[in-house]
Amino acid sequence: MSAAPGTVLVLGADGFIGRHLAFGLRDAGWHVLACARRTARLKRMGFNTLQVDLTDPQAHRPEFWRSRLTGVTHIVNSAGVLDASEALYTAVHVTAPEALYTALPDAQGLLISAVGIDGADTDFARFRHAGEKIASDHDVTILRVGLVLGETSYGGSSLARALAALPVLTPVVGDGQQVFNPIHAADLARAVDHLLRHPPGPGPHDIGGPETVTQAGMLHSLRAWFGLPSTRLLRLPVGLAKAMGRIGDAMRLGPISATSVAQLQNGVLADHARLTETLPEKPRGFSTFLAARPAGTQDLWHARLYLARPALRIVLALLWLASGLLGLFLPRADFLPLIPDTSLPDAALVAMARLGGVLDLALAAALIRGWRPRLVTLLQAGVVLSYTLAFTILAPGLWLLPLGGLLKNLPILALIAIHAILEDER
Repeated sequence: MSAAPGTVLVLGADGFIGRHLAFGLRDAGWHVLACARRTARLKRMGFNTLQVDLTDPQAHRPEFWRSRLTGVTHIVNSAGVLDASEALYTAVHVTAPEALYTALPDAQGLLISAVGIDGADTDFARFRHAGEKIASDHDVTILRVGLVLGETSYGGSSLARALAALPVLTPVVGDGQQVFNPIHAADLARAVDHLLRHPPGPGPHDIGGPETVTQAGMLHSLRAWFGLPSTRLLRLPVGLAKAMGRIGDAMRLGPISATSVAQLQNGVLADHARLTETLPEKPRGFSTFLAARPAGTQDLWHARLYLARPALRIVLALLWLASGLLGLFLPRADFLPLIPDTSLPDAALVAMARLGGVLDLALAAALIRGWRPRLVTLLQAGVVLSYTLAFTILAPGLWLLPLGGLLKNLPILALIAIHAILEDER
């Protein structure tokens, strides 16, 4: 029986897939309640919102959800994490969703899961399976998606664009022959709309596009879409790619992770035919939707700047590391002559240098780890401005040094500002 549009809760509505689902379902006539950890931007986009941190123990109790979801008739759970601690995986994929499904037993539910988790030896696959088990126990439709692309990009799709836009060589993992059948995010939203109205029954159900493309072929096509000349492939050994992924894990570089490499090697091909036969609007193929619009300046800029984001973070971390080591270990005889006579004793100036070194090393560590980027941006800017003001008072002649002196702080502030812009992905 066809279900008329009602009120649908979109869990994880601030993610790449979640935002497309929220917009698509709203356009299809649903009243959308957008739920996410950060909802300010969703609210400005015109959605009614529910701000929930799925790691909050309160969100693991059915009564928490029951009291906030009056009138909700349908649930779309698009929340998920690719790389996380076991506690975070459990909260996002298992505990909070189970409480939600229990709170609304009569609501028609749909879980956005992932292809390639069968047989994959990753924590992501294990907890995705656990989330699917909870969904199945509550008669929630399980929809496994492969690679999702769209007019915008995020995470893995942003990384694909970035690799395609690199000059000279195009890197691929392994031989580059891993097969995808990408689905456009707008087509996925239309499919979810139909499946909420016409539940397909027990799953899981795969969904993807009708056209298959290899990793190398996809990057070649994206490069042509940008209007860039062809390049030769740089085939990265899987072991090297995994090592780079582990570095990405340590630095919290998102899609650059060991899990991404493992999932890529396990397969991202959706067995879509059985489900898509039931859809009134069939998903478009990769070539079809890629050719539907030209690449814009913003697409090429984003692709070229995407890998500048970790590069800038590393450069700033090295800057603070060097500054910290100099502040801690540079002999006093090497820096005290740069500061003319002041009312401050030499011991106080040395203490300031050593304490500044400790602060600089802390900033370097925070940047390397990717700890609280917004706060670290403010701290960096504050420290640079403080150093600039202090040395302007103590030694204004440093502005006139032949190699830049305090003048270098101006481009450093610009780099910090640019890095802050690149870190703000949503």
